[in-house]
Amino acid sequence: MAHPAERGYSATQITLHWAIVLLVFFQLIFGESMTTVIDAKPGEAVDGADASLATAHIWVGFAILALALFRLFIRLRDGAPSAVDGPAAIVLAAKITHILFYVLLIAVPISGIVAYWVTPEAGDVHELGKPIFIILIVLHAGAALWHQFFLRDGLLMRMLKPGA
Repeated sequence: MAHPAERGYSATQITLHWAIVLLVFFQLIFGESMTTVIDAKPGEAVDGADASLATAHIWVGFAILALALFRLFIRLRDGAPSAVDGPAAIVLAAKITHILFYVLLIAVPISGIVAYWVTPEAGDVHELGKPIFIILIVLHAGAALWHQFFLRDGLLMRMLKPGA
């Protein structure tokens, strides 16, 4: 990290974080439409809403990939705030969680692209992303709320207010 973000995340980093959150939630909620469309037999009519949501799933996946790569670039260029003081195991768990988020935000869209345009077998890998994302989101959000309401250390503000 060339220039550590000692005073908190930048407005760009915060905006990217929340944009990606919204897009991932969209995918988790409406992604089953893609399965419905792909599983339709040749000549079988597909509901218009499912067809539209399947198309949106593809484009939102591309958007997540692009935004995640941009966010990773900014993090590598500008750094991130220092970890909050705490037990070494908790600090390590937070670091691993963040790394896994980046891996998923890049690997899941790529596996979806490969499944759709190259080989359907990659869809099995793509579908593994959903439960892993859900587990990580619950852990991540739970930890943020723990910091906010029990530890009261202001950690959550770093992703709400630039420079906090």
